[in-house]
Order: sequence, then structure tokens, then C-alpha cells
Amino acid sequence: MNRGLLAGLALLLAFQLAGEGVAPLLPLPIPGPVVGMVLLLTALGLRVVKLEWVKGAADVLLSRMGLFFVPAGVGVIAHTELLRREWMPIVAALLVSTVAVLAATGFTERAVARLRGRRRG
Repeated sequence: MNRGLLAGLALLLAFQLAGEGVAPLLPLPIPGPVVGMVLLLTALGLRVVKLEWVKGAADVLLSRMGLFFVPAGVGVIAHTELLRREWMPIVAALLVSTVAVLAATGFTERAVARLRGRRRG
């Protein structure tokens, strides 16, 4: 592993740790890693953190994304009885959340397209 990759990984972990520290202070039930991602996005947007600093580590993590789903798969197998018993609320939650994500993505895309149109025009 090269030094830049380790530095990028350390920076990503530092933002996750910062998110874990800030999340309990917020009045909303937002997980620490999500708060850390928002902090990283803000730092990237303000150019406090340069994209090159984290790009290598992010690329390595993304290329191995499939490994991150193994624990979830093991959880599904370990709790098949619960899934069999509670399948209806699980399916309902999946459908509602899928529609919500599609709607949020559509609205976001429209807003970004409008902003880009204003900047060009």
C-alpha cells in the first residue's frame, strides 16, 4: 500500500470518527457515518479537503464494495425465521423507501438541472 492511499484512508476514517462524535449531539437520529459523509462533502465543497487526497482510497473501497454486503447476507440467512414471520412489513417498507428514493432523486436531478441552466444562461 502506498503512502497516499493510507493517508486517504486515514482521512476518510477521521471524518467517520468526527461524524460519530457529532451525531449524538444532533436532535435527529442520524447515524455517525452519515454525519461524517456530510462533513466530508462539506469539506470537499469548501475545498478544505482536496479530492485527490481521498480519491485513491475511495476508489479502492468502491472496487471492493461487494465485500461490504457479506455481513448483510449473513444476517438474512441467520434470521430467516424472523423474515418469514415479518415479511409483509418488510416488503411494505422496501416499497415505500424505494418510491421515496426515486422521488428524491428525481427532484434533486430537476433542481440541479435548473441550477446548471441558470449558470449557463
